[in-house]
Amino acid sequence: MMTNQKPKVKLIGTDGNAFAIIGTCRRALIAAGQADRATAFTTEAMTGDYSGVLQAAEKYCDVS
Repeated sequence: MMTNQKPKVKLIGTDGNAFAIIGTCRRALIAAGQADRATAFTTEAMTGDYSGVLQAAEKYCDVS
């Protein structure tokens, strides 16, 4: 996978659980060889509320 491409993630079953969303996206980014983006995503997602977690997930990953 190209490093500038967003990894695809499915968030079904994680509704209402911010930590599950963060973990799913973080693992997908690392698996795609984007450890630096995984760190940036985690920092961004952890600085806000649940809505911020969802916004960060959509920014860094192809969410379905």
